[in-house]
Amino acid sequence: TRRAETPQNIPRPKELFSGHSAGSWRWRRRSVDGGGRLHTADLTLFSTQCYPPESSWSQCDHITSVYRFQNKRKPVRHKMLYAATRATLKKEFGGGHIKDDIFGTTKEDLNFSGYKKYLTSQAAPLPLTAAEEELRQIKLNEVQTDISVDTKQQTLQGVAFPIHKDAADALAHFKEKRINYVQLEIDAEKEMIRLCSTEPTELKDLPKRVPKDSPRYHFFLYKHSHEGDYLESTVFIYSMPGYKCSIRERMLYSSCKNNLIDMVETKLQIEIEKKLEIEDGTELTGEFLYAEVHPKQHAYKERFAKPKGPAGKRGGRRITRPPGEGEEED
Repeated sequence: TRRAETPQNIPRPKELFSGHSAGSWRWRRRSVDGGGRLHTADLTLFSTQCYPPESSWSQCDHITSVYRFQNKRKPVRHKMLYAATRATLKKEFGGGHIKDDIFGTTKEDLNFSGYKKYLTSQAAPLPLTAAEEELRQIKLNEVQTDISVDTKQQTLQGVAFPIHKDAADALAHFKEKRINYVQLEIDAEKEMIRLCSTEPTELKDLPKRVPKDSPRYHFFLYKHSHEGDYLESTVFIYSMPGYKCSIRERMLYSSCKNNLIDMVETKLQIEIEKKLEIEDGTELTGEFLYAEVHPKQHAYKERFAKPKGPAGKRGGRRITRPPGEGEEED
């Protein structure tokens, strides 16, 4: 600890503030003196203690902190007086140079341990009530209201059920073209996608594979010719037989469909040429699949040509009203 210099040897406050940037002083204590009468007109802000730095400030980074101490035992007028002069002090010093403004009522609030507690409290999140915290979460989860062609809106994510090992192996064999048809179903009790069938299927047999009372997922290798080229296209078929199945099944199959397609395309690297949704197996004909996989290009239609009007003079002038008395007819 060092002994403070006496007030007689301490410069005036403005002189101290002017030498602040040069690092001439390490600690300054300011007091309010009113000559014992505490009249506003007689109040003077002066320095009572100053400590020069022990070493040069150029050797380390330094910050400026303001410590405001207020004794609880002091009268209310005394407390109000110091509170009223705080803004003047910071204005003379320069508010842009002050990093921390610490207020304490005990000596423990202004020591190094108190300063560490102050830094911890500043870094902590704001104290919120349960209602305020709930409102903050609602605002964070709100969907943006601007809707346009280029914006994407937040929607409810689908259900991602795991795929059984047999179903994953069947899809791997389908990728290697060892099989040409895979049918999957959802086990609602175990919340898992299971393998249903891998029977060799031709195009004419495809409608028979679609159940009439329960939804299914189908992966079919569509072999065909297009413009003289032989093609093998992967077609995903989601069959939902209308209202013949329960609401729970319709919701589960609809929610799991997108996640299943993403998994097949990203993890198994199976390129799906076309995704279809049908209600009955009779829709799966050769013409239907070919039109879906290779849709017809819309031919350019010439717009209706408006005929031109007659050329030259269109006739004599029309009479809109008969001429009155004293008027000559044109």
